[in-house]
Amino acid sequence: MSPDAVASLIMVNLDCADPRAAAGFYAALLGWETPHCEDEYSRVSDGATSIGFGRVEAYTPPTWPDAEHSKRYHLDLRVHDLAAAEAACARLGATLPDFQPGGDRWRVMLDPGGHPFCLVPEPAGP
Repeated sequence: MSPDAVASLIMVNLDCADPRAAAGFYAALLGWETPHCEDEYSRVSDGATSIGFGRVEAYTPPTWPDAEHSKRYHLDLRVHDLAAAEAACARLGATLPDFQPGGDRWRVMLDPGGHPFCLVPEPAGP
């Protein structure tokens, strides 16, 4: 942690209906391990960063797009090949919504639980 920092980020936690399924999706997508997997809470990690998934009864996923509410949060994921990553995400159960604010620059996808995330290609050039 930087000497000027008050805190350091160790994990992001997402509310969901099915923590096991969410962890399975992101473990497959990111190639991460699942060090904790239970019905109420599951977690994926690469050893340095973690994403946790907590069950919330009567969970309702965010809508995309949602003109009535501001965006809650989303994950940006760097990819080598945008089209290949989009296809891989679809095979894992993600969906491609019609609304794509980035045009061809990035893709918004929805994980199987309805959370939006973005696939962002690596920058071109040296």
